[in-house]
Amino acid sequence: MRSRFRRLAAMAAVATISITSLAACSSQSAGGEEPLVGLIIKTQDNPFYVKMAEGAKAEAAEQGFTLQSATGEGQSDVDSQIKSIENFIARGAKAILVTPAGDGIIPALKKARDAGIMVIALDSPLGDPTAADGTFATDNVQAGVLVGEWAKEALGDTAPRIATLDLSTDQIPVDVQRNQGFLQGFGIDVADDGKMWDEKDPRLVGHEVTDANEAGGRQGMEKLLQKDPTINLVYTINEPTAAGAYQAITAAGKQDQITVVSVDGGCPGVKNVQGGVIDATSMQFPLKMAEQAVQAVSAWLEDGTTPENSPGLDFTNTGVTLITDQAQAGVESEDVDWGLESCWG
Repeated sequence: MRSRFRRLAAMAAVATISITSLAACSSQSAGGEEPLVGLIIKTQDNPFYVKMAEGAKAEAAEQGFTLQSATGEGQSDVDSQIKSIENFIARGAKAILVTPAGDGIIPALKKARDAGIMVIALDSPLGDPTAADGTFATDNVQAGVLVGEWAKEALGDTAPRIATLDLSTDQIPVDVQRNQGFLQGFGIDVADDGKMWDEKDPRLVGHEVTDANEAGGRQGMEKLLQKDPTINLVYTINEPTAAGAYQAITAAGKQDQITVVSVDGGCPGVKNVQGGVIDATSMQFPLKMAEQAVQAVSAWLEDGTTPENSPGLDFTNTGVTLITDQAQAGVESEDVDWGLESCWG
């Protein structure tokens, strides 16, 4: 009997706590004390997006917002992003911040804007600029150009045998922009700068897709070396991909033969530059990206102000810096010490 009484008492206590919590949530929503801001990132297996979420959360607390995050299951998981957008619309969010997995989310974003919700794209501009009120992103073309220019100078008179480790076959804007920027920086004629892999330059010997993660980088590099063991320069979509590629390179005993360049500038990536895993990388600033986006939401809620694009671009450029300890003439860069102090700031 005593045991049964204790169980009943515990159940009553839990019920009381649940009712109290629901009442508190209902009261907060009704009072409108903290506007709801939704953040939709591509995936949690990439530290870039984790850092972005940290920055957004901190700035939202500073601005007095309730920030809630949603994540997909991969870099090109459009379906999950559409569901998250619809969920935030239904919950009365005041703003939605999203790292686009693809232009397939545009109709859902337009639906959000029609409902009076501010929409901000992060990290990569959408194919239709009217789908968002603003975009805060790295100039991904310039990020690619920087590592391409550096690689050209670093190889010098060595005949290049170039391979690329890209994101996916979906021609996602950020993937295309970095790839095409790298090729342009190296001096390769791109047939269509809005499309990857249509170049005819014989210096390009292969490409693989990786889903922008370490396992994909390793597997992609293994395939590339099987196809052409003479590769001496590899561009990678991001630093986790580069780390995986280096595992395959060292397993093949070619670490002294192959130069690796990348994009991201995260603290683990900069440490890999320091350790010789990556020779040069273009640093982005996701914390700044997220902070400025949340500040833009605050300004919009206050008086309807929308973000201004950077000169000559259709987005607000949050900056990019080349990091390497092998400086090359004519290519502006910072060293690893600077990179470790500034990574993803």
